[in-house]
Amino acid sequence: MATIALLYAFLGPYFPGILAHGGFALEEIAPFQYLRTDGIFGVPLGVSASFIFLFVLFGAVLNVSGAGQFFIDLSIALTGKSRGGPAKAAVVASALMGTVSGSSVANTVTTGAFTIPLMKRAGYKSEFAGAVVAAASTGGQVMPPVMGAAAFIMAQFLGISYWDIVVAAAIPAALYFFSIWAMVHFRAGKRGIRAMTNEEVPKIGPVLREGWHLLIPIITLIAFLATGYSAVKAVFWSILCLIGASWLGEKKYRMTPQRVLDALINGAIGAVDVAAACACSGIVIGVIGITGVGLAFSSFVMSLSYGILPLALVLTMIGSIILGMGVPTTAQYIITSTLAAPALAQMGVPMMSAHLFCLYFGVLADVTPPVALATYAAAGIARSNAMKTGFTALVVAVAGFIVPYMFVYNSYLLFQGSIVKIIIGCVTAFLGIIGLAAGVQGYFVTHLPLWGRAALLAVPFLLIHPALISNCIAVGIIGSMYFIQRRRASRIVSPVFEKTEQQ
Repeated sequence: MATIALLYAFLGPYFPGILAHGGFALEEIAPFQYLRTDGIFGVPLGVSASFIFLFVLFGAVLNVSGAGQFFIDLSIALTGKSRGGPAKAAVVASALMGTVSGSSVANTVTTGAFTIPLMKRAGYKSEFAGAVVAAASTGGQVMPPVMGAAAFIMAQFLGISYWDIVVAAAIPAALYFFSIWAMVHFRAGKRGIRAMTNEEVPKIGPVLREGWHLLIPIITLIAFLATGYSAVKAVFWSILCLIGASWLGEKKYRMTPQRVLDALINGAIGAVDVAAACACSGIVIGVIGITGVGLAFSSFVMSLSYGILPLALVLTMIGSIILGMGVPTTAQYIITSTLAAPALAQMGVPMMSAHLFCLYFGVLADVTPPVALATYAAAGIARSNAMKTGFTALVVAVAGFIVPYMFVYNSYLLFQGSIVKIIIGCVTAFLGIIGLAAGVQGYFVTHLPLWGRAALLAVPFLLIHPALISNCIAVGIIGSMYFIQRRRASRIVSPVFEKTEQQ
């Protein structure tokens, strides 16, 4: 992308329409790129050095301390005995890992190595098992308190604290993970998949007694951020707290000097990847600044959408996903937020909503074939067809394509507005997610007919805009389908009991 951007700066006169510009010589481009704050040494690389490195290091220290296995054990203990327990454990484990790691692939490999075999033994197909882990792990980039690297850059772009981003992202992230939870729950009911046995499920008491100290640094991080401390200070003290707390647990968790050194090495290597992506993003931003293509793109979106917001959102979504397939999420967010977010803002979308909208669809590129890195990693563990796993993950994560539209039209989902309106907005949004998951899987209380699936699939679209009439219709559909399904389920069960009594 950086190479293409530089070629565009040189060859501007040869481009058509609004993309054309006068062209720039190397003597003009080079100083612009390395002497200004909107080039290589701009906001992305500065944020990488100031913020992202410490959070990558925090994740590396947690990983070396054994937190990954603790999160997996805790997830199984919490969900294993419910219907579809192994898949729900994968969702919870990915959510817990996502709170401290903003990498889709890293989350997939860490949690999938244990939860994918569990799901396969329970009766889930290989493609579905890999898809669940990939979709849930991808949500780690939008899961507070430690989101993906792009969230720190967003804070700088918007000129607000990182904690404001964390608060705004909390409800959409909860909706995303709840949707995957609902997907696996209804899938388990449809396939008749059993819960895990008592022997397979660890007791929650022993799990917490063994690894409770690993929760201390996460609580410390949240407390520091919530009380107004800078992200740098919060993560610094959380790392020190983690190293100290590790000595409160069993010997296998203790951060010895050698393990601390290993964590520092792993963190530094991980930070280099992010820094390289941020530097290349700076090159792209520099080209956007010197050529003026950003303003041209904004006007292009405005004109192509004819000022119609839904059409502009769809165009931005397509552009974000395409960019996200080719570049890391951080780079994708920087490009799309620079190009598309101003256009959305001109149409009345709040800047926070516009930036989160761009981020979400860049994140979803990790489960969007043909370039779906998280699903490739999951398919390798599940030993499934990578492309089939990718399209299955796309279906499992389909709520991620609805939630951004919800918070664009319903700012209450970003914790903006009165508490009553926030609660109402959350309740209706969660109902929409239930309807979407049931409609996609074809199962609610029992198997759904075709017309029932169509009705439930319409629910989330009715709830995107917070209009009273559409919300009442959506709630009515959910309630009616529930009672119809309950009656149908009782009619199915009753003849079975009558036949048993006769025998």
